[in-house]
Amino acid sequence: MPVAGIDLGGTKLAAAAFSDDGEILHRESVPLAGREGNAVGSLIAERLKLLTEEFHCDAAGVCVPGLYRSARGTVWAPNIPGWDDYPLRDELSHALGASHRVTIDSDRAAYILGETWRGAARGKSDAIFLAVGTGIGAGILSGGKIIRGHGDVAGAIGWLGLDRAFKPRYKDHGCFEDAASGPGLVRIAGDLLDRSYTNAGDVFAAYDRDDEIGVKVIDNAIELWGMAAANLVSLFNPEVIVFGGGVFGPAVKFLDRIYAEAKRWAQPIAIEQVRFVASELGGDAGLFGAGRLAMLAEHEA
Repeated sequence: MPVAGIDLGGTKLAAAAFSDDGEILHRESVPLAGREGNAVGSLIAERLKLLTEEFHCDAAGVCVPGLYRSARGTVWAPNIPGWDDYPLRDELSHALGASHRVTIDSDRAAYILGETWRGAARGKSDAIFLAVGTGIGAGILSGGKIIRGHGDVAGAIGWLGLDRAFKPRYKDHGCFEDAASGPGLVRIAGDLLDRSYTNAGDVFAAYDRDDEIGVKVIDNAIELWGMAAANLVSLFNPEVIVFGGGVFGPAVKFLDRIYAEAKRWAQPIAIEQVRFVASELGGDAGLFGAGRLAMLAEHEA
């Protein structure tokens, strides 16, 4: 039976129907266009209803840009106003009825499920998706199971402590994210007294033309990406770490340097057992992961 997948972002919603073997039967993208709170929940329900009616999907997966609190069925999504503790599970259950199974999870969990289903870590049971964009997070698959933690917060690696001394601004987004996310690259350039960069693309362009500040910022980020990856390798002994998100992108060309840096810090046996690879699904990783959530739920039923 076909299944439906919904990937909710901060500015748009992607939806698709998938065949049993993971082929996309239909896909669409809908801008959120300023929707907040209940209006976003209603949009998800509307698209799922349409996919269910047209493609006879009896299972659906939804990934959200934040935390899914599975015990309560609520979502914290900081980029969506009104979603501090939004009851998405109840909203969708009410809209679709008890006969339709809907599975909800965080976007980072969906990223690694997508890549192990149809992407760069296909078939692996121990793999990590390191997502670097506006923020930094990790989807962690260990022994074939997603690591979610006691309160579904596992994988929030933007808060890894990778430097000293502590800066007050780390309270907002964490030490790692402060310097090595997309906005972090711009922030570090500002710390180095060059405030002409307005986005990460400016920093990469400066690096490419051998600008001194651009080189310092990217070299620092490569070191931090390597250190963080080393910590993940030592903790989880994965077969593959998939690098994705908007920054990877332009940072993919540094994977060899990131691996070399990680090798300095990681447990020596584990680092020889892992590959660092770029995402094959790119911006579709969450959408494929949402489809995979639905398919896993269908198989468990």
